[in-house]
Amino acid sequence: MDDIFVGQLMSDDLHTVSKDTLVADAADLMLEHGIGSLIVVDEDDHLEGILTTTDFVDIVAKSKPKAETTVERYMTTDVITTSVQDSIRDVADAMVEHGFHHMPVVDDDTVIGIITTKDLTSYISTVQTPSPA
Repeated sequence: MDDIFVGQLMSDDLHTVSKDTLVADAADLMLEHGIGSLIVVDEDDHLEGILTTTDFVDIVAKSKPKAETTVERYMTTDVITTSVQDSIRDVADAMVEHGFHHMPVVDDDTVIGIITTKDLTSYISTVQTPSPA
């Protein structure tokens, strides 16, 4: 099997901002394009940093004054789930198709776990490819 290199899988459709972009504008850009990160560059397009959806958790947690808004306002209610018997290929396909990174694992209607893109990536990184004969 041929090696698959980063250049074959990477996306070159980048969304960039500068260091002085307001976080509200960055959030709007991420929502508008359905992306989970923005690359922060200088005027010569040199990398200065990255801003991710995880960073927004920190931004909200540290914001003063705190917003008095409940989770219900923003949560997803039409949640796609999986079961322990589903194949990881099906889970990965669903994540790619729907553009999300977390999938609850259910048994009947009871949540028993969660699988994430991080879990799938960790699995892939440990898979041994057999040597050609």
